[in-house]
Amino acid sequence: MVTELEPALDGTLSRRFSTVADDARVTRAAAALDTNGISVVRAADAEEAKRIVLDLVPAGAHVHNGASQSLEETGIAEEIHNSGRYEPIHPRIWSMDRVTQADEIRRLTSSPDVMLGSVHAVTETGSLVAASASGSQLGPYASGAGKVILVVGTQKIVSDLDEALRRIDEYAFPLEDARAEAAYGMHSAVNKVLIINREYMPGRITVVFVDEALGF
Repeated sequence: MVTELEPALDGTLSRRFSTVADDARVTRAAAALDTNGISVVRAADAEEAKRIVLDLVPAGAHVHNGASQSLEETGIAEEIHNSGRYEPIHPRIWSMDRVTQADEIRRLTSSPDVMLGSVHAVTETGSLVAASASGSQLGPYASGAGKVILVVGTQKIVSDLDEALRRIDEYAFPLEDARAEAAYGMHSAVNKVLIINREYMPGRITVVFVDEALGF
C-alpha cells in the first residue's frame, strides 16, 4: 500500500481494524467458520499463504480473481496469471471488448472453476463479509464458482456483523476509494455487500488466514 495515497483515518479506528488478531481470536473465528461449512487453513505469512493457495488450485483450472490487494501483496495473482500452470480469466477479459463481448465476459467471470479473492471482514461467529462497487466477484463467491479460496489477513477478524459493516464503511472503503482514484482516476463505492453465513457444499469455500496484515 502506498503511504501517500492513504486517507486521513482516525488513529484509534485504524489501529482497531489494522492490528493482527491474537491466537485466541483466530481460533474462535476458525472454529465458527468450520461449523458453518467453511474450511480454514492458517498461514504464518504471505509466502506460506501463497504456497498453500497454489497447492489448492488444480493445474489447468480456469481461475478468476477479483481486484484484491491481498492477492497482489502475496504474489498469488502474478503467479496465476503468468506461471502457465493455469487458465487465468482476468487477463483474458481485459483484452476483450466491453460492448461487443459483454455477454461472453459475464459468462466467463460468473462461473470459474476456482475463484480467488478476499473479504473485508470475518466475524468471530463465522460469517464472511465482502463489499464491492460492481459486484463482479460476489456472484462467484456466493454460488457461481466451483471452488472459492479467500486469502484473509487476521486483522480483518471482527466480533460480529455490526462491526464488520463498520469496518467496511469507516476503514476499508476510504482506503479502497483512495487506491481506485489513484489507479483508475475514479472513485469506488460500497454498492453491494455479500454476507456468507454458511456454505452447504463441503470444501467449496476455503479461507486461508494469514497471521499478518494483508489488504484493506
